[in-house]
Amino acid sequence: MSLAWLVVSGVGLAIVVASIGAARRPDIPRWEARVFHAINGLPGWLYCLVWPPMQLGNLVVGTLVGLASAWVAREPAVAVGVILAMILKLVTERIVRREMKAYLAVRERPGSSQQGSVLRGGDVPAQGASFPSGHVILVAAIGCVVAPTLPLEWVWAPFLLTVLVMLGRVYVGAHNPLDVTAGLGAGLLLGGVVAGLVGRDELPVGHAVWLSP
Repeated sequence: MSLAWLVVSGVGLAIVVASIGAARRPDIPRWEARVFHAINGLPGWLYCLVWPPMQLGNLVVGTLVGLASAWVAREPAVAVGVILAMILKLVTERIVRREMKAYLAVRERPGSSQQGSVLRGGDVPAQGASFPSGHVILVAAIGCVVAPTLPLEWVWAPFLLTVLVMLGRVYVGAHNPLDVTAGLGAGLLLGGVVAGLVGRDELPVGHAVWLSP
């Protein structure tokens, strides 16, 4: 496992720890509420632009897109990494929500924790556990795994899509900001580990090496 992927995982772990620390309050922090309403209150017409990239956080869609990327790149190891990232996403999300329930009792969906929240789309739940965001975990983790297979000029794309999913989940009222930052951290942590395990230490032949120590 290269030093670069260790750094990615370390950054992810730091984001998760910071998010959990900030979320361990008896209420939603005032700053978080302001950020939520600033994003959630954006014009409704943006929904048609936000919805497509947000689907990458869907378990089936995100996994299939990751597998398609591995097939195009002719990288069986990446396909294994995508499946592994998907499985670890499910396990991590369940463990965090179960183990942190006593400490993060206030971390409910914005529909029940944020006054005046706007829920967009018929599939956005109004209540229930929301920390961390499973959509963001999946897209961040798979993004790490598939990024080294992309041409150098497109390596940034998975990370931009991850940011769009984070913003989209807050915009539609599915998550509070700390939910999506925790999802980002968990996704980078898992993605860095998986990418290193499947041997994604550098780009394939024909691309510039960018992850080798």
